Amino acid sequence: MAWNQSTPPSGNGGPSGGNRRPPGTPDPDEWIRRIHEQFSRWLGGNDGKGPDEIGLLKMAAGVGVVLWVMLGFYRVEQAEEAVVFRFGKFHSTQTAGLHWAPRLVDNISKVNIQRIEQMPLNATMITEDANIVDINLSVQYRVLDARKYLMKVSDPEASLLHATESALRHVVGGSKMTQILNEGRATLARDIQPRLQAYLDSYECGLQVTGVNVLEALPPKEVKASFDDVIRAKEDKERLKNQAETYANGIVPEARGQAARLVSEAEAYKQEVVDRAEGDASRFVQLQAAYRQSPQVMRQRLYLETMESVLGKSSKVVVEAQGNQMLYLPLDKMIPPAVQAPVQVLPEPQVPATATKGRASE
Repeated sequence: MAWNQSTPPSGNGGPSGGNRRPPGTPDPDEWIRRIHEQFSRWLGGNDGKGPDEIGLLKMAAGVGVVLWVMLGFYRVEQAEEAVVFRFGKFHSTQTAGLHWAPRLVDNISKVNIQRIEQMPLNATMITEDANIVDINLSVQYRVLDARKYLMKVSDPEASLLHATESALRHVVGGSKMTQILNEGRATLARDIQPRLQAYLDSYECGLQVTGVNVLEALPPKEVKASFDDVIRAKEDKERLKNQAETYANGIVPEARGQAARLVSEAEAYKQEVVDRAEGDASRFVQLQAAYRQSPQVMRQRLYLETMESVLGKSSKVVVEAQGNQMLYLPLDKMIPPAVQAPVQVLPEPQVPATATKGRASE
């Protein structure tokens, strides 16, 4: 007999004692039995005695359908793009968000279309002037079209590598080595990018080139020392050229200043000569007018002025005899400076000391 069946009351506790189930409370065993009968009847049991094989199949099918629906949900991130293939054939392209696709029917391939990838390349190329140069560059790219990226080309990265080598070979083959080694690296990268993008568009690989960076452009190791000497010689050339330009910038303004000063002095001398000539001409005209008024007076005046200017420069003195007057002759001015002997001051004779003592004793 079960512990929860009705038993006569007893004084002891326990299953047969005072812990009996209150009247009107449902029986847990009855609940379990009823649930078991209903579940067996739903699964196709015989008279509620338990599920048969058909019921188990229905249950497995229901669970499988639920799992199939739940597993069909997938999420596409903001930077991704999903390509849906139905039975291996392209069906659609899905953007960011939550989507559903039937499993085992659709195959989902997600591609990040915003991440920037880099591909390095080290290559040895021949320039236009038949020289060899080693170039190290890096190509930055991203996926532009996820459908073309997955379907058109089996290996898009390999296609990108071959296209980069082809574009690099074409650009380097049309440039000279000195241009590539010195100032042509930026131009080299700028010329490679559009040609590389044209190659990728023709391949329909779904890639977009965002940048090309030429990291190094060096001559081969065997001739690197010679090229270094050439580069140093060019640097010395530029340095000397800059020094010459600096010297020219310093000396040319100075020479121009001297030339301007000489021109100014010449102009001043020219004006002075012209003014003096004009003054002499004006004075001569005035003398001519005065001479016409009194010829005798002007003739005497001109004579005296001429004799004064001529004799004033001579060391000779001309005296006219006029009685017994005493004349004062300027001998200092009559004798030329070269003839005048310098005046020497003779020292006083010194008396011997013995003679001085003898005189003192006397």
